Amino acid sequence: MIEVNAQGFDSSAQSKIHVQGGVAMSPNEAPTKWPSPFSATDFAKFGKEQADTLAEMQKELSRLAEQANADWMSRMELERDLASELGGKLSQAKNPADAAKAYQDWMGRRVEIMSKDSQKFFADTQKFVTAMTRFLTGGRSFNS
Repeated sequence: MIEVNAQGFDSSAQSKIHVQGGVAMSPNEAPTKWPSPFSATDFAKFGKEQADTLAEMQKELSRLAEQANADWMSRMELERDLASELGGKLSQAKNPADAAKAYQDWMGRRVEIMSKDSQKFFADTQKFVTAMTRFLTGGRSFNS
């Protein structure tokens, strides 16, 4: 226990204040604890909520990454199949016109696939941004 002599505005008036374990009191006063804005329980609850949110966010982003990876692996298989098909058509071409037709068909399919790839990429990006926004805003929606 610490005892402090304190002078008020009147230099003749002196009082004693006792401070013990975060409690301040006068000699005639019962100890009063200073109010705390956070209790240990509130702090633990907040920490658990934050940890749960982080784990949920990691799980969602991992799921999105796995789906995107599976889609791109599928896309690579399609590219392999297209190249194989082109090779087969070129080996069967009897004249330059047949070879040109095989290339034209192949290029047409590639352009179509690249267009779909672009749409898929932007859709995946939108899913990622939406998930991040949802987690960073605590699930609040700002749509009007």
